[in-house]
Amino acid sequence: MSFDRLAPHYTWMERALAGPRLQRCRTAWLEALADCETLLIVGGGHGHFLRACARRFPRLAITNVDASAGMLAQAEARARRENLDLGRMKFVHAALPAWQPPPASFDAVVTNFFLDCFPPGELAAVIATLAGGLRSRAQWLNADFAVPERGWARHRARAVHAVMYAFFRPVTGIRARRVTEPDALLRAHGFTLAKRRDSEWGLLRADWWTRD
Repeated sequence: MSFDRLAPHYTWMERALAGPRLQRCRTAWLEALADCETLLIVGGGHGHFLRACARRFPRLAITNVDASAGMLAQAEARARRENLDLGRMKFVHAALPAWQPPPASFDAVVTNFFLDCFPPGELAAVIATLAGGLRSRAQWLNADFAVPERGWARHRARAVHAVMYAFFRPVTGIRARRVTEPDALLRAHGFTLAKRRDSEWGLLRADWWTRD
């Protein structure tokens, strides 16, 4: 799985297809990171959340992990252009679940539009891997696509997802064929849903999970 082919084009594609909607979803619960000292961003892509986070919390130590060298380079280049403190950032080229974070070393993890790339079995392994790198009172921010429970919004979301996976599976090599909700897996690792915000008639979902 790699987004290298899309890396040079991802920003303009997102702007053309979604405008500011995905970034609003990514940053919906940004303030949940206010008390954190160490943050893990996984699948951060082109670095728009990284930029927003580093601007809001300039003392936060951020590790940004991505399986795409191209996306990682885009994120680091954006941070340099905007004079962010690169001394507080690490850019790691690695894929999950093979990559293992140091045990209990992060106060929070952010998985924006990342978990939808994995089929159920791999998703369970990814969440277990990330949970192992988090401290006991960690925060988990997750923004992703969702499928409403009923009505025309459900049919609309399923149609959008079908087009989305038909494009991304051959281009990037992702193995998922549909979105798998991570809720039960997160609860199994001690997380509780603190806040949830749905937008775009239920197509987009921003979650803030906490571990007590």
